[in-house]
Amino acid sequence: MNQPNLTFFCELENGPLQKLFADEGLIEKLKKLNARISLGLLDFSPERVDVVKQLNKAGIPVIAWLLLPKEQGYWLNLDNAPQAAILYGQFKNWSSKNKLKWAGIGLDIEPDIRALSMINKNRPKLIKQAFTKLINPSQHQKAFVDYRSLVTQIRCDGYAVESYQIPIIVDERKAGSTFIQHSTGLVDLSVDREVLMLYTSILRGNGLGMLWSYAREAQAIGVGSTGGGVVIEGVDNPQPLYWQELKRDLLLAFQHTDWIYIFSLEGCVLQGFLDSLIGFDWYQTVSLPIRSSQRVARVRMLSQGFLWLTARPWWLYAFIFGIIWFARSRKKCC
Repeated sequence: MNQPNLTFFCELENGPLQKLFADEGLIEKLKKLNARISLGLLDFSPERVDVVKQLNKAGIPVIAWLLLPKEQGYWLNLDNAPQAAILYGQFKNWSSKNKLKWAGIGLDIEPDIRALSMINKNRPKLIKQAFTKLINPSQHQKAFVDYRSLVTQIRCDGYAVESYQIPIIVDERKAGSTFIQHSTGLVDLSVDREVLMLYTSILRGNGLGMLWSYAREAQAIGVGSTGGGVVIEGVDNPQPLYWQELKRDLLLAFQHTDWIYIFSLEGCVLQGFLDSLIGFDWYQTVSLPIRSSQRVARVRMLSQGFLWLTARPWWLYAFIFGIIWFARSRKKCC
């Protein structure tokens, strides 16, 4: 029977990273799962080299998950395209110098981490920044081109490219809009594998509906979080999933794709989930979140309608003028 291709995200600083992989039992468990690792490149240190070489020697495929310094936005977005290109050049030199082997390159497309830190402490400034970007879309035109050129360059270097995307990018794509991209910095890229980050821990109330609604349109699905991850100033990390929640999410995801990504490896190790995943029955029954997915579908329909209008504002203008004309006509008749 078919089993999914499992990839574990790992986003640790040097000390915790070395401690995690000092356990030889971890390597054996990953081999039993035929798992891959998407390793967050927080630096190009000798310690990280040692971990990559350890995984290379064990035959465990490793994805180079590119991450910028926090002062440059951390995740990749339209506001840091030049820095992303420089980062990739540094990565190539580091990999060549240390003879590191990679199964692909991961591009994490999310808003600037500094902007997210303003959600709770300076929301007016955050809204002002988004509005400024919307009324000056030309500032992002070169960034779109630069990121697509970066993907081409990575492929020319012989690497497969995968992107880690917030699911609303699917709705924007359907609507033919760039409203979200211009206001938040997201960029819609054509890559070899797009992973939708459908973490039910973030939206526990409607998280399952989100997962089920977007899953049917996903090439690959990211589930989680089981713990860990970058600390965003002023924003509390969601409570990690416990085993029954992760089990449910995995079973739902597997009904739509063979490519499943779990955030994070360190969280799974801490909670003892790897032992449960070895020999896991991927064909057991699971309750489908029909009602919650219907609620999410309605929200998605409304958001797609709004995004459609942002790409075709003349329809919005015509609607407003029509209402004004109708109101005046009614007034004259009376």
